[in-house]
Amino acid sequence: MLGISACLGGIACRYDGQSNTIPELRQLVDAGQAIMICPEVLGGLPIPRRPAEIQQGDGFDVWRNQARVVDTDGQDVTELFKQGAVKAYNEIEKLQISGLILKERSPSCGSSLIYDGSFSGNRIAGVGVATAYFIQQGLKVYSEENWREMRIT
Repeated sequence: MLGISACLGGIACRYDGQSNTIPELRQLVDAGQAIMICPEVLGGLPIPRRPAEIQQGDGFDVWRNQARVVDTDGQDVTELFKQGAVKAYNEIEKLQISGLILKERSPSCGSSLIYDGSFSGNRIAGVGVATAYFIQQGLKVYSEENWREMRIT
């Protein structure tokens, strides 16, 4: 069983109330081979919500308390992102998820690129808060850009 970012599976749960549906990933959900998760919503963030970015690092730095997640109003939403990651992981563990396909560039789910925290569109190498937590728990994370490399069983 796979876990897929809910926005990639067609749920309108992005910060702007939209989805990023990838038809092939939606088909995995429909076939019962994947479940959808959204760490940001599980953490208590509303739909829609203000855009947020990690400042001064990436998701691993957030877990080391060296970076924080801030929205465009300057509100620190770090704890909501962390809570969502833990709740998502608890669901993943219960369902014996073997791998994840998550939304690249997301402050929660990015697996190789995130925005730099300046809200200017600049991207940096790094992972999101949930992705960092999942990796720390031993899970393999892919994005919608490289998921075809994984072995789907």
